Amino acid sequence: MPQPVPRNTRQKQAIRDAFIEANRPLSPEEALAAAQRHYETLGIATVYRNIKSLLAEGWLDPVSLPGQATRYEVAGKAHHHHFHCRKCGRMYELGDCAGTVLPRPPKGFRVSGHELLLYGNCARCAETAPGKGRRRASR
Repeated sequence: MPQPVPRNTRQKQAIRDAFIEANRPLSPEEALAAAQRHYETLGIATVYRNIKSLLAEGWLDPVSLPGQATRYEVAGKAHHHHFHCRKCGRMYELGDCAGTVLPRPPKGFRVSGHELLLYGNCARCAETAPGKGRRRASR
């Protein structure tokens, strides 16, 4: 039996555009806020429904973060890792994988993949951290 052709509605296109423009993993709420710039009346239920559809189509991949809701990113990217800002909660993509700094597995083990997640403050949040900003001039 042939598979149904996925519909590409204006709402779905707004959600796709949100993920493409963000170029980082988004939560459904972040996807909603970004997609509403393209389609003002978009609602969260529509975002969840379309994320489910985009996952089934293979257009999105889930990104897990321990203890938090799943985020999603455009599928088909080369192997990469993520950075999670503990202050604003955003997740960012990191560049190339530094596989040479990984610990060696025990003798006889066969590694089939790995995940690496860095935590800290993103550049925007680091700028607003206490102690940053203008210094008082010494007299």
